[in-house]
Formats: sequence, C-alpha cells, structure tokens
Amino acid sequence: MSTVYIDPSRENFERFKALPRDTPIHMLNLIKFRDIADYPEGHANHGKGLTGAEAYAMYRAGFQALVADANAGMVWEAPMECVVTGPEGEWDEAFVMGYPNAGAFFAMVKDPAYARDVLPHRTAAVADSRLIRFRG
Repeated sequence: MSTVYIDPSRENFERFKALPRDTPIHMLNLIKFRDIADYPEGHANHGKGLTGAEAYAMYRAGFQALVADANAGMVWEAPMECVVTGPEGEWDEAFVMGYPNAGAFFAMVKDPAYARDVLPHRTAAVADSRLIRFRG
C-alpha cells in the first residue's frame, strides 16, 4: 500500500511558510474520500453514517465561508470524468482555491473556528490527499 497523506508534514509546512507571504497563491487540492466518514466519538456527527463525500462537503462550505472576507475562493472545480494518465479511482475530487496571499491561508488555519467547527469534517472525510501550492 502506498503512503497516505492527510495533513502536511512539519517539513513541508515549514517550506510553505518560508515562501513569500504577500503574493497571490493557488492551492491544488486532490482528495480521496473515506467510504464512511470517521468522526470521533462525542462529535455530533459520530455514528450518523455520513459518507466521506458528505463530510467533505461540510468542510468545503466551512472553509469557504472563513476565507470569503479575505477575497479567497474557488478558482476551478469540475466533476471528474476519467483518468487518462495514472490509476483510475486514485482521487475523488480535484479543485483549485485562490488566495490573495499566503497570509489569508494562514489566517484560516489559525482561526479557532476552523479548528473547532470546520477541520473535524475534513479529518473525518479524507482517506488521502495532496495540497500543492502554485504562484497565483
């Protein structure tokens, strides 16, 4: 089985933080969902039988609301049709978010509401992911 990535490694996040913070960026998101969302016991959605895709939809709505005032938002998204190069079924969703600068991204991930209300949906939903920064 290949290595699974849910959250950034410390090394990768340090590289991200060392890049310019005052220029526009785009973030490519590649997501593989869990069949059934895995919420921790005690979470309001624990045991509800939500799919990973349903839990991730709640995550997307939450993070988009947090960054809307920073003029960040979806740059590109479309339904996947088929894989031309690579294994079929590797990713369930792909999209690009745009941020006016890295500071807007940092503000989102440091917002207490993100950790409390939004991130648990991502953690429950995602089986594997990639997050790749590009100059905007």
